Amino acid sequence: MSAASLTLEIPTAKVFEPLLYPARFKGAYGGRGSGKSHFFAEKLIDDSLYQKGLRSVCIREVQKSLKESAKRLIEDKLTQFRLGERHGFKVFNDVIKTPGDGLILFQGMQDHTAESIKSLEGIHRAWVEEAQTLSERALQLLRPTIRANDSELWFSWNPRRKSDPVDKMLRVDPPDGAVVVRANWNDNPWFPAVLEQERQDCLKRNPDQYDHVWEGGYATVTSGAYFAQALAEARQQNRIGRVAPDPLLTFRLFVDIGGTGARADAFSIWAAQFVGQEVRVLKYYEAQGQPLAVHLDWMRANGFTPERASIWLPHDGATQDRVYAVSYESALTDAGYKVTVVPNQGRGAAKARIEAARRLFPQIWFDEQGCAGGLDALGWYHERTDDARQIGLGPEHDWSSHAADAFGLMCVAHEVPTKPNVSLFELPTSGGGWMR
Repeated sequence: MSAASLTLEIPTAKVFEPLLYPARFKGAYGGRGSGKSHFFAEKLIDDSLYQKGLRSVCIREVQKSLKESAKRLIEDKLTQFRLGERHGFKVFNDVIKTPGDGLILFQGMQDHTAESIKSLEGIHRAWVEEAQTLSERALQLLRPTIRANDSELWFSWNPRRKSDPVDKMLRVDPPDGAVVVRANWNDNPWFPAVLEQERQDCLKRNPDQYDHVWEGGYATVTSGAYFAQALAEARQQNRIGRVAPDPLLTFRLFVDIGGTGARADAFSIWAAQFVGQEVRVLKYYEAQGQPLAVHLDWMRANGFTPERASIWLPHDGATQDRVYAVSYESALTDAGYKVTVVPNQGRGAAKARIEAARRLFPQIWFDEQGCAGGLDALGWYHERTDDARQIGLGPEHDWSSHAADAFGLMCVAHEVPTKPNVSLFELPTSGGGWMR
């Protein structure tokens, strides 16, 4: 049977269907068990079968041996589909021949120079595995080299940091026409039972890393992240996604105040609506060293005007500036907002905010796009430890703590009764009265 007369039908998970059509850049990112590598291996075989003479390369940043490459996976797929020499496929030690004198190469980008990369000219498909490790240098070498007619660059990866070159290229500022999908274990119709047990064990025993390993979230600290398990459960329960505001409800803005100047703390805002016992968190904002006017501009631009929003400040929001005799409370009140200052919780205030947040988390829904930066911060916020004595020293004060403090303020404020206490002397004494 020739390759031309063979009909190969490969079942494809719905999440990968957008990647079946031609595009210069294709990407699939997400956690373990999603089937990303299996999809690209099958797509490479399918393209090689129906496009005679197709030249492809499977790439990693570092590849010390072929055992670290996709070669074994592609060989297994050829066996699964019963494709061999009579169909035009022949496996050699370091290359796989494909129909019509095509081939699949396996290479590490770290071994390439500006001169040696020219050997990849004429390649039609370049699949970068573990693309989160690809360096900026490698990406700059690869993109202009893969330039054959109808050539495509494929990337599969488990996100690590927003600053990784592949994330900056395909998620932060993707090229025109790029097709990128997020795929996780629950998108895989063939997700095996053995991996389900591994997933459950990770959620139970290592919640700090669950979101990164299984849900395709960015990596957090290795241990001590306060909200890692709560965030993992929120994502499992689909409480992180698309959340629309209720047009009939006002917005509540919870603030951690910063200052002006390059070294000032960040000014952070969580915008939420309280719908009964449910909290819908819609947007997160953070800026450093900016005057209040900049923050007010953001509020108004996002519809958080004095007519539609109220503001909650921490206790130091009422503190006056020593020079200008003005506080954030008075300045925001002058801007037309109703402002509430949450009283100081005293010693252990940070821990109180953390515990309030943990209790409220099951009732919170997040708009993923609007709260992206804040969610990253909550995932990172962690305990500072004394490794020598193996004791905790309280929350680490770093880039994540301002978002976490404003979030904790929201959770503390949610627990404050919304109705004022009523004195016994104010209770009706007769005639259809009520009792509290």
